[in-house]
Amino acid sequence: YNTQEFTGTIALYYFQGQMFRSTILLVFLAICHPICGFTVPTHGSAKRIVPPLTGHTSLSPLFMGRAAAVRAATKSKTDARKAKINAIFGKRIIMAVKQGGSADPNSNRMLADVMKAAKANSVPMENVQRAIKRATEGTTGDFSESTFEAYGFGGASFVINVLSDNANRASADVKSTVTKRQAKIAEPGSVLFMYDRKGKVEVPAVLDEEVLLDLAIEAGVDDFVIEGGDAEGTSVVYVEPTDAAAMAEAIKGLGHADCKISLVYVSKAPVECSDDDFEKNMQIIEALEDLDDVDSVEHNMLN
Repeated sequence: YNTQEFTGTIALYYFQGQMFRSTILLVFLAICHPICGFTVPTHGSAKRIVPPLTGHTSLSPLFMGRAAAVRAATKSKTDARKAKINAIFGKRIIMAVKQGGSADPNSNRMLADVMKAAKANSVPMENVQRAIKRATEGTTGDFSESTFEAYGFGGASFVINVLSDNANRASADVKSTVTKRQAKIAEPGSVLFMYDRKGKVEVPAVLDEEVLLDLAIEAGVDDFVIEGGDAEGTSVVYVEPTDAAAMAEAIKGLGHADCKISLVYVSKAPVECSDDDFEKNMQIIEALEDLDDVDSVEHNMLN
């Protein structure tokens, strides 16, 4: 070959090699397309070859699961709270029937009051009737109320309300839960004197204080305190325990039929804990509230 022919031959071989490698690459991409998500360029188009985002596509179960997990966790907490409320009122109804001596709310004022509170807290009527029936059975235990007091971290204190048919079991569970988390059970009365007993009305709406004042006067309620609730767009009204039902009825007259009433201990001297102490205290409260015999837990923390 002369120099010109040799150069042409080399160029031809190089071009053919490039075409062969390109062909192999396209065949490989075509095979991988269903698996990896590559798009093979076609004649007259210029599509990008883009691999999918591993594990984070909009249809990925992992991606979809994040929102679903949050919803499931929220629903689980809500369901657990409802179940706890239903169980508490079931015990209170049994106690009211046994202590009041009658399963008829017309002749048992204590039972009538508990049933009214159960309705305000959205307890299903079938649950109420089931509890009344259980109360009349000889095998059903006697429920009684008791209160435990404890000290937490950063100056926090707890009032632990118990409703149980087994006082020894309840006492052991409460004391164990508190001490295992390095908190301390207090002597009776050493915490309670720092709290006032109040009626609490929770309303899923923002209430106007002036309107509520007029309603309170009409309902015969002498004094009340209104605050924002834990959730945005809610209100909490504190009154004397004997005025709770009257205040709830007055608020229902404003169209808030789903308000809830309860009796609580309200701290006279709230404290603000550090973030670390607050987290530790909340872990104690949550553990206590998980106990079947614990009705509720009140505390004096501001944050």
